[in-house]
Amino acid sequence: MNLTVHPATSGLSGTVCPPGDKSVSHRGVLLGSLARGLTRIHGFLEGEDTRATLAAVEQLGAGVRRQSGEIQITGAALAPPKLPLDMGNSGTGLRLLTGLLAAQSDWDGRAVVLTGDRSLCSRPMERIIRPLAAMGARIDSTDGRAPLKVHGCTLVGTRHLLPVASAQVKSALLLAGLFARGTTRVIEPGLTRDHTERMLPAFGVALDRDGEGIAVDGGQPLDGAEIHVPGDLSAAAFLIVATCLVPGSGLVMDRVGLNPTRDGVLRILRAMGADMEIENLDLPGPEPVGRIRVRHSSLQGIEIPP
Repeated sequence: MNLTVHPATSGLSGTVCPPGDKSVSHRGVLLGSLARGLTRIHGFLEGEDTRATLAAVEQLGAGVRRQSGEIQITGAALAPPKLPLDMGNSGTGLRLLTGLLAAQSDWDGRAVVLTGDRSLCSRPMERIIRPLAAMGARIDSTDGRAPLKVHGCTLVGTRHLLPVASAQVKSALLLAGLFARGTTRVIEPGLTRDHTERMLPAFGVALDRDGEGIAVDGGQPLDGAEIHVPGDLSAAAFLIVATCLVPGSGLVMDRVGLNPTRDGVLRILRAMGADMEIENLDLPGPEPVGRIRVRHSSLQGIEIPP
C-alpha cells in the first residue's frame, strides 16, 4: 500500500478523542479474567495487540462478550488451553501473561505455550524468566526467547530489585505475586508506567507502597470492576505536535490519559514554548484524564534532560 502525504494548506482544527490506551486495555482484560463476576471495559482499544490478549484469556476459559460498545469479561478459574497462545506482536501481553500463568498452582505442572510473530519471538525474555524463576517458576524458553513453555506451579513471594526499570517486568511479577505464597515486593531503579498499580485496587487488591517499592500479598481475591480506558496520549501526541507546527491550527484533544508516568511529551512541548492548556476532567477510573487545547506555536530548541 502506498501512502502519499501532502503539506496542510490550512490550519488543523476540531475536537478529537484519541483511541483507547493500549497499556490500560491490556491490563483491564487480564485482571478481568481473574476476577469474580463481571468486568466491564469502556473505551477498549480494538488493535491487533489487545485483541491477541483478549483471545488469549478466552482460550484460558474467561468469558468474553462485546455489548453496546464495551467489552464484558466474566472471570474464571483459568485452565491450560490445548493450543499455544499466539500473542502476535504484543510484548506486553506475552510478558504479563507469563507472570500470571507461571503462578497457577492448581495446574499440577501442566503447561501452556506462549508464542507470537517473528518479531516477538526475537525479543529477549530472560528479564522476566529470571525473577519469576527466583519465585519457583518453571519456564522453558528458546535461547531466552519465545516460544515460552510456562508450567503452572506454586510460587513463593520474594523481594525483587530490578536491574533495569521496566513496567512490563514489574507488572509480570505483581501478577505472579497475586497467587504466590507470602509477599512479593518489586523495587525499581527508576520511574516506570504505573497502570498496573493503579488498576489493581479497582479490583479490590491491596498494595503496599513505600520507599522499598511496591508489594502485594498473595491469595487476595479479585472482584469484577468497571474500567474506563482513557484516550491514548501516545496516539494523541502526533496530532498535538502537528498542531504546534502548522500555522493557523487550533485543536482540542478530549478525554486523554494524563498519567504522570506517561506525560513526557507534554512537559517537553511546554518547555519548547507550546501554546497549550490542560484541563483535568473528573471522570471515573483510576487513571487521570483531561482535555488538551493546543494551538500553533513558535517552538524553541531545548536541551531535554534524562
